[in-house]
Amino acid sequence: MARHGGRGWYGRVVAAAVGVTAVAAATSVWTAQAGQTGGHVAARPAAKKAVPVSATIVHASDGGDHAVNITIDDGPDPQWTPQVLQVLKDNGVKATFCMIGPQAEAHPDLVKQVVAAGHRLCDHTVSHDTTMDKKSQAYQSQQILDAERQITKASGGVRPLYYRAPGGAFTPYSRHLAASHGMRPLGWNVDSKDFERPGTDAIITTVKGELHNGPTLLFHDAGGDRSQTVAALRTLLPWLKQQGYSFGFPVHQS
Repeated sequence: MARHGGRGWYGRVVAAAVGVTAVAAATSVWTAQAGQTGGHVAARPAAKKAVPVSATIVHASDGGDHAVNITIDDGPDPQWTPQVLQVLKDNGVKATFCMIGPQAEAHPDLVKQVVAAGHRLCDHTVSHDTTMDKKSQAYQSQQILDAERQITKASGGVRPLYYRAPGGAFTPYSRHLAASHGMRPLGWNVDSKDFERPGTDAIITTVKGELHNGPTLLFHDAGGDRSQTVAALRTLLPWLKQQGYSFGFPVHQS
């Protein structure tokens, strides 16, 4: 799995995350107390203990052998996430949105839109640190569990079903921690390289050329100008249908 470096946007996220950490600590108490003052009725499902899932990294689709999984990373973003959602809606496709915790916290309306449209949520950590596999277990835990709480709260109580390590920086510890919280570790087979903004045609060519690698496709809806991604999806989703592909979600339990 390729790692993506040089993401200046994430520097700002990291800075913001310093302030978020204190909020997240308080949120952990919120999550554990379904009956707290304030009556967050919609969020009460977050207090239920998650059912553990497999800690192996999943790539397979629950749609079968000729299905693909569309996965969208790094949002939500107020400019690009709505456009991605519209393209998915226009094509009748469901996707998995791998969200950065502070982004979810900043845009709860978008998280709720994602859920309402029938898409699934994925924990993509607090600060998208692609070197987190080199960091302490305490740091990995903070990155994963704080983001889980932020996303769950922003969604109104819907938990993320998956955990995707930034840049594929999984560790045995992080995989088992996520799995114990009901989040299946999620990999990818086809990196569209859309984050590099190589041009819409290049994104389309990359995806078509790498489909033989497996069913889980990686795109982005944040971190910069994602107009090429939106345009590529407008072409790729109908094309995939023409090739006989259906669309599923990554296998959650196995």
